[in-house]
Amino acid sequence: MIRSVVRGFGSSLPARVVTNQELESMVDTTDEWIVQRTGIRQRYLAGEGETTASLGEAAAREALDRAGLMIDDIDLIIVATSTPDNTFPATAVNIQHRLGMKHGVGFDLQAVCSGFVFALTTADAYIRTGLAKRVLVIGAETFSRILDWTDRTTCVLFGDGAGAIILEAVEGEGTIADRGVLTTKLRSDGSNKEKLYVDGGPSTTGTVGQLRMQGREVFKHAVGMITDVVEAAFEATGTTADDVDWLVPHQANIRIIDGSAKKLGIPLEKVVVTVDQHGNTSAASIPLALAVAAGDGRIKQGDLVLLEAMGGGFTWGAVLLRW
Repeated sequence: MIRSVVRGFGSSLPARVVTNQELESMVDTTDEWIVQRTGIRQRYLAGEGETTASLGEAAAREALDRAGLMIDDIDLIIVATSTPDNTFPATAVNIQHRLGMKHGVGFDLQAVCSGFVFALTTADAYIRTGLAKRVLVIGAETFSRILDWTDRTTCVLFGDGAGAIILEAVEGEGTIADRGVLTTKLRSDGSNKEKLYVDGGPSTTGTVGQLRMQGREVFKHAVGMITDVVEAAFEATGTTADDVDWLVPHQANIRIIDGSAKKLGIPLEKVVVTVDQHGNTSAASIPLALAVAAGDGRIKQGDLVLLEAMGGGFTWGAVLLRW
């Protein structure tokens, strides 16, 4: 059986760090209010010359270096983003050009905060069906550019950044002991659009628009949706929460992270948390967190790692993989 094994990982963050204290001078908020409700203490905001493509390129180069691969070894680039450099062409094509890749294919995937999980699932399908041998999967965002900086309920939550992993086709035994992606579960429900969306677009307003969110409604749905796909992943693999070495959740809100872990029966000491440092970086949050935890040695080869996310749409999903 062909498995999609993680070969390398990388990350990139803008130069500018914005603390809660700095935001106090910009909007009517306090550090205490932000930390208590979200767990966020700082975030990174893209400056002049820093874009989704430039951040994604930097993360990709680090992943290639860690993997000991050249860009010619990659067959496919998938970029998960809701904040592309241009309406078209795809940011993936831009990154493909920046990396000097003259072959293969690149495309973007849009599932908001679940984007990296959706992109990973898509990459796994390409690998398992033999359409690609190595796939560069990038989650990259510059959410600061679609925020309403007068809305204190949303502008304090988000940050910018990029993370990347390289998946490679490896022969496995077809058991849960295999390294690589073991199962993926995705869901969506368009009836919840108005709870988290951007109020613009080429076909409606002809503008980029700004993010709008009904925070309490999103919070109300999040834990249940996450539990749904995670339990489906456990059922598909015959595993349980006790088998999980690390939970790497979408980094949106510490209350959602803690609530999901508790409902799933995963101890908090097995949960990777970076929301305090990065804020909510949407599709970039999971690969950024993976890069932190794998980079500092917490996530080791052979560990069973659970990824989960929920985002606008609503979309939600989970990936169970062995590192």
